[in-house]
Amino acid sequence: MTFKDHFSAHAEAYAKHRPVYPQALADALADRAPQTRLALDVGAGSGQLSLLLAARFDRVVATDASASQVANATQHPRVEYRVAKAEASGLGDASVDLVVAAQAAHWFDLDAFYAEVRRVSRPGGLVALVSYALLTTDPAIDGVLSSFHFGDLDGYWPPERKLVDEGYRSLPFPFAEVQVPPVTMTARWDLDALLGYVHTWSGLSVLAKSGPEATSRIERFERALAEAWGDDRGLVRDVAWPLAIRAGVVGR
Repeated sequence: MTFKDHFSAHAEAYAKHRPVYPQALADALADRAPQTRLALDVGAGSGQLSLLLAARFDRVVATDASASQVANATQHPRVEYRVAKAEASGLGDASVDLVVAAQAAHWFDLDAFYAEVRRVSRPGGLVALVSYALLTTDPAIDGVLSSFHFGDLDGYWPPERKLVDEGYRSLPFPFAEVQVPPVTMTARWDLDALLGYVHTWSGLSVLAKSGPEATSRIERFERALAEAWGDDRGLVRDVAWPLAIRAGVVGR
């Protein structure tokens, strides 16, 4: 399967503007894992979750198919970054306590990825697919974001994006599912931080390259967002993304 690279060209912006997962996510996964010797973070990007897992696991291997993403990762003594596809981690058989893919599984060849999960997982290991959809903040701002996301960008998102919006509910998941406590990712952002994040969206990137009208459409959205935000661009607001987590025990 060809690697669909939507993010290498924007790896630096991705590392700077994407939200940071809460420690509660790493804790919830570590508490469910059979042991905490080794975690494999697949499609790790620049290591947003990998660093949190390092607080609970002796060792974390973070893989991403994009060399640019890995080059922008934050280093940590217990995190080893590798440029590798999700379907071929390079780890040994039955060596991993947790395999997690955060905001990434919709890009994978799932059959091959699940085969890799079974190969590298210890008996009773945990596998988790984590995703988050559109953020929420103030209702007026939410309306502008929703209109742009589902309206202006309709047809510009990769088809896999629909899997994220539905919390991976329709993805095949051939593992004995277990529940983990609900976790919400939060941030406190001003308007420029929010715009920086929106500009990492793959749909916006495609729109921006679509033709001469794209710039005016994006500028129109930015004006509407600024109006909804209020006169003070520096006003900091609470932003939230409830995380969708599908977790399961890897059998043999």
